[in-house]
Amino acid sequence: MSEPREVTVLGSTGSIGRQAIAVAEQNPDRLRITALAAGGGDVARLAEQALALGVRTVAVARATAAQDLQLAFYAAASQRGWARGEYALPEILAGPRAAEELAARPADVVLNGITGSIGLGPTLSALRSGNTVALANKESLVAGGELVTAAAAPGQLVPVDSEHSALAQCLRGGDRGEVARLVLTASGGPFRGRRAADLADVTPEQALAHPTWDMGPVVTINSATLVNKGLELIEAHLLFGVPYADIDVVVHPQSIVHSMVTFADGATIAQASPPDMRLPIALALAWPDRLPHVQPALDWSAARTWEFAPLDDEAFPAVRLARAAGEAGGVVPALYNAANEEAVSAFLGGRLRFPDVVGLVARTLDDAPDLGAPTCVDDVLAAERWARQHARAALAGGPS
Repeated sequence: MSEPREVTVLGSTGSIGRQAIAVAEQNPDRLRITALAAGGGDVARLAEQALALGVRTVAVARATAAQDLQLAFYAAASQRGWARGEYALPEILAGPRAAEELAARPADVVLNGITGSIGLGPTLSALRSGNTVALANKESLVAGGELVTAAAAPGQLVPVDSEHSALAQCLRGGDRGEVARLVLTASGGPFRGRRAADLADVTPEQALAHPTWDMGPVVTINSATLVNKGLELIEAHLLFGVPYADIDVVVHPQSIVHSMVTFADGATIAQASPPDMRLPIALALAWPDRLPHVQPALDWSAARTWEFAPLDDEAFPAVRLARAAGEAGGVVPALYNAANEEAVSAFLGGRLRFPDVVGLVARTLDDAPDLGAPTCVDDVLAAERWARQHARAALAGGPS
């Protein structure tokens, strides 16, 4: 039997990271986590993860968290009843570039579960070092775009998002030259079926009540506005090289069919499974192989109905706007993402109406200067700063 794959987990204390660790612990003969990285906001959890897994290296983005992490190691070991000589402390990397340094070290797979644009640097670092990247960090592709695709060799990027994992699985059904269309499915969020006029008085509490998934506030609001599907549209184009004109979005409330591919002969292949992120995480870590017993399969002994409906672009213009941003290329998708984060923050703070979230993003893109194509991470970050400043100025009613 071959040795288990060695896995580095970036963002280990977040939802994706915790589920990846659970998948690895269920499959010790196939996966071994040897390094962890986190922001440093939950050193107790990070220390417990590191000791339980016996990792070689731990990275924390907050330099001041290094000493706290050492103390957390001692506390976690004490709780396990270990004397100080019974275990070895892992190497600790600390500072804003610690995750980049860790991502560059040899590993079979680097899972990037970091949230936000700070995940772009580690993605590029891992790719340039030849590591396979299991990518859950949307910003790496949306904001990094051409930087990431230029750095990635064929097959080096493996998607973790359920929709893109589904597309990757469906694409096995034919040659790339036989692909006619990609079809991304969307739950439709909590306001599925509502007309534009019905959304004016939506409250943050209503928008945070997602019917299917349990996610953080920003991602949940993005699902309500369908900005998340706009981001996934851009990712799908960059991951699979399919033109934007050949990528569709369809509303599927049950979230059982995670995406589909239509081939030139008229056949459509869909990937279906209960909504559970463990499956795409496990597949990304073991790609192209599958791990056994990751989650329960669909129960075909029970009657069920699956619905599909076209997307209402008038009520939910975010996907149409993302398509335009993606086609513009360069740093425009990064502007889209950064302006949206500011708009979501304002909506959650009661300073912006729900329909104006996407409206603020559109205004930002309309007012953006030609910033050209990014040549490095700093270009992307500079574009994001411009978008955030513009959005804040627009919210304040001042000059942009």
